[in-house]
Amino acid sequence: MGLFSKKRQPAPAAGAAAETVLPDGTKVAVKQQVNCLGDSCPRPQLLTKKALATAAQGDVIEVLIDNPTSVEAIPPMMPGLASTHLATVRAERCWRVYVRKG
Repeated sequence: MGLFSKKRQPAPAAGAAAETVLPDGTKVAVKQQVNCLGDSCPRPQLLTKKALATAAQGDVIEVLIDNPTSVEAIPPMMPGLASTHLATVRAERCWRVYVRKG
């Protein structure tokens, strides 16, 4: 483990999906979770971009962030990545940002 490395929680297995309800009442199946807790800019943006690059068209990705600057930076990135920001939800100790590829 390197000096700045952290142990990451594994993402759900391929094909596995957790269902969540967005603030507008829409149900979505989250195909992948990106844990950026404790990370500062630009790492959350880079990890989100990497997750979207490997996601299939229509996949929903949940990004966990506890850095306010990154929360503000992710939604404006989506058009450039051919993706859509679905919602940002404030949780107890973080934000959950939902994005859809395609």
